[in-house]
Amino acid sequence: MKKVIVIFIGIVFLSLNSSAQNLVNTELQNILNQSLVYFPKVKEVQQTVALSEEKLKLTKLNSYPDLSFDASYAYVQPKIEVAFGDKMFQFAPEHNYGAAINGVYTLLDFGRLKANIEKSKMELQASKHIAAQLKESLFYQVTQLYFQIIYAKKAIEIQNTVLQVLTENKTIIETQLKNGNAIQLDLLTIQAKIDNENNRKIDVETNLKKLTNLLSYATGIEKVDGNQLEFSLKNYTTEEALQQAIMNNPSLAIAKDKVNIAKAELEVSKLSTKPIVGMKASAGSRNGYLPAIQDQRFNYNAGIGLSVPLFNGGKLKQAVKIHEQGLAIQETGATALLHDFVKDIKATIIDIESNQNRIKNASTQIEQATLAQKLSNAKLLNGTTTPIELTSTNADYQKALLNQLQYQYQLCNAQIELLRLIGVEIAD
Repeated sequence: MKKVIVIFIGIVFLSLNSSAQNLVNTELQNILNQSLVYFPKVKEVQQTVALSEEKLKLTKLNSYPDLSFDASYAYVQPKIEVAFGDKMFQFAPEHNYGAAINGVYTLLDFGRLKANIEKSKMELQASKHIAAQLKESLFYQVTQLYFQIIYAKKAIEIQNTVLQVLTENKTIIETQLKNGNAIQLDLLTIQAKIDNENNRKIDVETNLKKLTNLLSYATGIEKVDGNQLEFSLKNYTTEEALQQAIMNNPSLAIAKDKVNIAKAELEVSKLSTKPIVGMKASAGSRNGYLPAIQDQRFNYNAGIGLSVPLFNGGKLKQAVKIHEQGLAIQETGATALLHDFVKDIKATIIDIESNQNRIKNASTQIEQATLAQKLSNAKLLNGTTTPIELTSTNADYQKALLNQLQYQYQLCNAQIELLRLIGVEIAD
């Protein structure tokens, strides 16, 4: 496992934006960019990144000394005095005034500050990758929604085509019924088919309205003009896709960040057993100095201190063990995530290849169904067909068109999923 982790975290992560490609049309690219401005969650994550930046600044500020100004007053009774002959000699004033500027500075912390700064940098990097992950997730969800809308629109077009053919057939049957070449059942059969297809169309139109509402929720845009289910994506091998994922996918980057943060926390924990060398200094004014105890006098002091942890009941050692276990958990999690990516990438590539083959086969089916429908219509004009044959050929034609559309949509979805896995941005 450790060998896999070393390989995984040893790969240099490229910038998440460096792999951006113009894979989509202008309309979708504009919709995606609009989602970054419109969707509230994006702003929340951006604020999280800003917070991490401020935390890093705060950690770095620990390298500066701490200065404070203190002022005090104290009234002391009884008087601190002693008798010398017939006179009383006072050693301290009743009214004590003091003001001073105090400074504390760590001279040597044996790497504590450096380790905490590195930890804060890792946390900032993780927050940036989380922001990139949200952007990726939003882009892919909006892209899927965009193509679902196009799929629904094309499905409605197919329904309109089928309804047009059925309506033409109904007109022919009505004429034949008047001429005595058809019976009322033939007309009722074709009308029932028309009503059924109209209901299907209503279902698709209802779904389209819901999809449009979701698009408006995510982007503020309520209209899609595109009508093509296509993606310009090269054919990746499993190895190529996995390398792209390791370099670019923000989820894998976050897993690497978690490992690095766990390492930083372990390092900080180990340094807790080291001593600290610090300096303290103070300068100010106060009264109470002999012999003129009431007078304010300038005073100062400075010194160096050493603090060495000797015994704490084993708490520091236990903290180190906890952080070591935490690091092992994060390394195992990173390995498991990478293992899942291999599985998902292989499955997605299989889906892409299978749907590409299905689309090719569907073209032949459409050609055959189209010819069968034309022949059926011609036989209807000649009065040599039956409603059952007519309904069957129309159903086959509709099924062939819908199958091809479904395969195109599935291919598009699989390509989107592969892009998500390999971490390539859909749009700039």
